[in-house]
Amino acid sequence: MQNKLKAVFGSHHGLDEKSIDYLTKALEKNNLPGIDYIEFKQSLGALLEMDMDEEMAFKSAFATASTMGLTKEKLKKTAEHYKNVLTNERKQFDAALEKQVKQKVDSKLQEVEKLRKQVEDYKAKINQLQEKIVKAQGTIDQADDHIKSAKEKIDNTRESFEFTWQSILNQINIDIENIDNYLS
Repeated sequence: MQNKLKAVFGSHHGLDEKSIDYLTKALEKNNLPGIDYIEFKQSLGALLEMDMDEEMAFKSAFATASTMGLTKEKLKKTAEHYKNVLTNERKQFDAALEKQVKQKVDSKLQEVEKLRKQVEDYKAKINQLQEKIVKAQGTIDQADDHIKSAKEKIDNTRESFEFTWQSILNQINIDIENIDNYLS
């Protein structure tokens, strides 16, 4: 089912593969029993792939789903459920990202600051501690590169996730508008 969800939600250019996997797994995990928005969306996607007019595809997918008990109200209600699932996933992602920032950036910044103070102490004892100064300075130089690299990676991950999250959320919002517009 996840591959079908990836095809329905992730077929747009520029979406991050890891993020689409993560978000569609969450949708699959929280899929409500019976026919609902997810199954409707999959049916709609199949109809649109056949180059069917959007309004006709919405009406056809809904007509088929309504024979299995799906109502417009249930369709909208379950679409909201999946929006909430995505919102909860974003909160968890943001918390994990913040933890990564603390572990990979903040701790390195603290380490660098501590080493800088040690360097100053070592410089005061230049004759005895020359080797320690060189070693600590080398660690500082490497830490700056690691901090920059970790921050760039985290920022790229955040941007990819945000774009993917927004894209899926926009799709659901458009579908809700289309449900209101096309289904009476």
